[in-house]
Amino acid sequence: MHKLLTGPLTVERLQLTIADLPASLQGTTLTQFSDFHFDGIRLSERMLAEAIEASNALEPDLVVLTGDFVTADPAAIHHLIPWLKALESRAGVYAVLGNHDICYRRSRTEVTKALTSIGIQVLWNDVAYPLGTGLALVGLADFWSASFNPLPVMRAIEPSIPRIVLSHNPDTAVPLQQWRVDLQLSGHTHGGQVVLPGIGNVSQLISTTYSKLPRSTRRFVPWMKECHRVSKHWEWAQGLHDVGSNRLYVNRGLGTYLPGRLFCPPEVTAITLN
Repeated sequence: MHKLLTGPLTVERLQLTIADLPASLQGTTLTQFSDFHFDGIRLSERMLAEAIEASNALEPDLVVLTGDFVTADPAAIHHLIPWLKALESRAGVYAVLGNHDICYRRSRTEVTKALTSIGIQVLWNDVAYPLGTGLALVGLADFWSASFNPLPVMRAIEPSIPRIVLSHNPDTAVPLQQWRVDLQLSGHTHGGQVVLPGIGNVSQLISTTYSKLPRSTRRFVPWMKECHRVSKHWEWAQGLHDVGSNRLYVNRGLGTYLPGRLFCPPEVTAITLN
């Protein structure tokens, strides 16, 4: 989508202190991408190329992708793959799937196979140790799927080991409070897309208004219902948040739905661990 509807790409830089992080991993850098929706409409090749170039320039130790590679038809992933193949990192590229990546019966398989074909490791209720045994990387099934089940994977990690959790939907921060999560990386909300000075996230305002409507009138505003359904916690639509004793960071994503973005530019996140 043209920059007129998105605004310029922003690289958000984040420095985080992680308890028990091994000395050998001090200064570890990650870059995060989310919500590509690469379907020929919602993300331009020019913006995608700029985002990949920005990440490569940072020479990250690890690249993580937090879902929604496609919008509906999973075949679109085959057009995205040549671009993602250009991502560079010392320890590889890891991904989780979003709700749009599992829309149809064949979607999860097709998207996963395509990503795997270029060496991107897709985590679906799995744990990996790409930077060594001193830091766990957890990837969860999408929150809206029947497979969402963090219990076995979280129990499989020694309590003393810090962990980063990739989970497309930030609403998962609520059930994840029962486990240690040093950093959860999510997307899904596109930052709300429209953020007005003095008012804030318009999606949050719409969702709150919808929840207060009499049930008899809600059927007349289906667009408000959809906004309310997308997220139960629009207050976490972007940026860094404390959720209990855990920390959550929500990337604004690259893809854009109409009516576009306002004061909510597309994002690549650069994270340094200390």
